[in-house]
Order: sequence, then C-alpha cells, then structure tokens
Amino acid sequence: MNEPANQVGTSTLFRRLFKTSNLGQFIKKNAEEIKLQSFSQYITKLCEKQGEVPERIIKRANIERSFGHQLFRGSRNPSRDTVLQLAFGFGADVDMAQELLKHARASALYPRVKRDTAIIYCLHHHFTIVETQRILHEMELPLIGGGEIK
Repeated sequence: MNEPANQVGTSTLFRRLFKTSNLGQFIKKNAEEIKLQSFSQYITKLCEKQGEVPERIIKRANIERSFGHQLFRGSRNPSRDTVLQLAFGFGADVDMAQELLKHARASALYPRVKRDTAIIYCLHHHFTIVETQRILHEMELPLIGGGEIK
C-alpha cells in the first residue's frame, strides 16, 4: 500500500531530523509525517484496496476466526508472528510484509536471522502459510505462531 504522493520520504525525514537542533520543534513541524495509522486501520484499508473481506484473509492466514476479527476491529494487538501470518493471508510480498510489521510496530524481517531468511524466501516465492510452516519445520526453525505442523 503506497503512501500518499504528498508525503515526505523517509530519507528526507532522516535528513531533517539529523539537522534539527530542537526535537520538540521538529516533531511539531513534521507531525503529519511521523504519524502512522493504527494497525487495524491499515489492514482494513488494505482489505478494501485488494477487494477482499477480512474473513478470507483470516482464513488464509490460519488465524483463529474471532481473534482475527478482533485484530481488524482494533480490540487486540497482534504479535510479530500474527502479523506474519496476516502477511501470508494477504498474499503479501516482502515489501508488503515489512509495511504490515511497521504498522504493527513490530521489528522488520532481517535476512541475517535464519528464521527471517526462510520467511523472506517464502514471501518472495508466494508460498502459503502452510507451505511456509512446512519449510520452517524441515529446517528445524520455530513455526510462525508456534504450535505443531498440521
């Protein structure tokens, strides 16, 4: 999901931040630029953009139905693994998964971490969550969301 065209790029925001001598003024001046919509708003808009309904995303993500709806309503916050499950539910590529993680205020996927490397590979190759879990299991890495492989 792309940012609005009038939004300042992250590198520009970094340059402005590094040049400022007053953090308070910087935050006030750039308030709109440093605001990140809530995770529930983001996934709801992403659903609309893809012409999807939450129910299908939740099912493809292999997330328990009522918990998934709580995530979309914003009454529950996701763990990093739940965000990754949703990424597979959305059929996300790596960039979209990173955006989902960012909006959830979770750490980004990092290719120097073996488990993250496997997940990045699976996202890049458009694997399902079930296929990804099987690969993680075969590599003796923790499954997404824990639990046993089905």
